[in-house]
Amino acid sequence: MKSFFITLEGVDGAGKTTQIELLRQIPLAQNWLFTRNPGGTSFGQKLREILLNDRTCQLHEMAELFLYMADRAQHIHEIIQPALRNGQIVICDRFIDSTLAYQGYGRGLNTELIKQLNKIATSDLKPDLTILFDINPKIGLERAKSKDKIEEEGLDFQQKIRLGFLQLVSEEPERFVIIDTEKNNIQEAHQKVIESIFKLIN
Repeated sequence: MKSFFITLEGVDGAGKTTQIELLRQIPLAQNWLFTRNPGGTSFGQKLREILLNDRTCQLHEMAELFLYMADRAQHIHEIIQPALRNGQIVICDRFIDSTLAYQGYGRGLNTELIKQLNKIATSDLKPDLTILFDINPKIGLERAKSKDKIEEEGLDFQQKIRLGFLQLVSEEPERFVIIDTEKNNIQEAHQKVIESIFKLIN
């Protein structure tokens, strides 16, 4: 069986988590591996708590970047690569594009540096398909039920992130599918997710 690596991306509140939960429920997905970045390993769960929820820890932007890379390197080695070698379909909630959008375009760190670090951390693994859930960041923040440290940074930050994602799409249009979750309701977006994945794997 051929393996596929699929990632789901988007600004906060774009509906990504809802779509992942719907995707888990389809019968075929019972044999798929669902994971997330950060937090796909026990080590990553500890880093996720620091990165997103520990408000006593004021991370420098470069320290934040390297923690994401540490999580990714462990995640690739422990979870993703073994699953792909075994012929599984892997669905990952965020991956390399989030770091480029958030730390690169959002925080203003050097995107070429981030690309090089991503290549090192992932052993140059890229997704076969990336589904980007796109929404006006203002609406996304209004929809977000609970805010982590990233979401608390506000609308201007989220707008930079959205522009970053769209720039990444323009650089690799063949890898991305954009789903507008502002114009499409939950079920319509879900159907587009299913269609995109089945087009890839069939």
